[in-house]
Amino acid sequence: MKQDEKQIMDELKREYESIPVPPQARARIMQGINQAKKEQKRGNYMKIMKSTGATAAAAMVMITVMANLTPTTASAMEKLPVIGSIAKVVTFRTFEDQKDNFEANIQVPQVTLDGNTENKVNKSIEEYADELIAQYEKELAADQGEGHYSLDSSYKVVTDNDKYLCLRIDTTEIMASGAQFVKIFTVDKATGNVISLKDLFANRPDALDKISENIKEQMRSQMAEDENKQYFLDSDMPETDFKGLTGSESFYFDESGQLVIAFNEYDVAPGYMGAVDFTIPKTVTGKL
Repeated sequence: MKQDEKQIMDELKREYESIPVPPQARARIMQGINQAKKEQKRGNYMKIMKSTGATAAAAMVMITVMANLTPTTASAMEKLPVIGSIAKVVTFRTFEDQKDNFEANIQVPQVTLDGNTENKVNKSIEEYADELIAQYEKELAADQGEGHYSLDSSYKVVTDNDKYLCLRIDTTEIMASGAQFVKIFTVDKATGNVISLKDLFANRPDALDKISENIKEQMRSQMAEDENKQYFLDSDMPETDFKGLTGSESFYFDESGQLVIAFNEYDVAPGYMGAVDFTIPKTVTGKL
């Protein structure tokens, strides 16, 4: 820029800066500047919170998965402050025994509700575990260890939402052949009680019939699509066919909140089918 042009620009700048600004206008200008600064800080804060929140959420999910995945991890985490409220289920004890060709491995979980382990849930779990142990000891005493027998029982949390905690215990018994058993403890978090399928639909007496019909439809559909699938339904021996739910079957809720009915091996299908589950659409169950 030439010298005379620079002098002209400097003069114009001085004249502009010397123009008086009314107090009201200056106040509005300063208010706008301060507001802009606040908005910028708020935007940065929200970005930080979103990032931190996502990280925290991921960490919480990982902690919950770890707590319910391995009993050893869960047991250690239960002793830590704060973490204990996340790890609702831990391995309380394990029954292990091995004599010749007889073997048992039974995990006994414990549920903590509101920081308390003295509840009806754990009493029911203990009673069920004692039944399994008694079964093993009965077989051991009858054969005096000369036969072949194995009993393996483990657990996992299949539902943990605002309303329910569902603890699934899978047991495999092996003698001449194997058999799979499923026992699910569904806990109503509002009351702390273990509820049955019948309890769940106490105010809707026709619900079990509708669900039973849906299960039969699923059975027929699966058998029509896959010749290797077979259920006790529409057979030559109707007395052995699946009639419908009694209300005592094991159940839980999947990630989308749908009801899942679980059957033991041989309950509704031949042994080679193993333990089978049926997911019931919400259009059938309604709001749960």
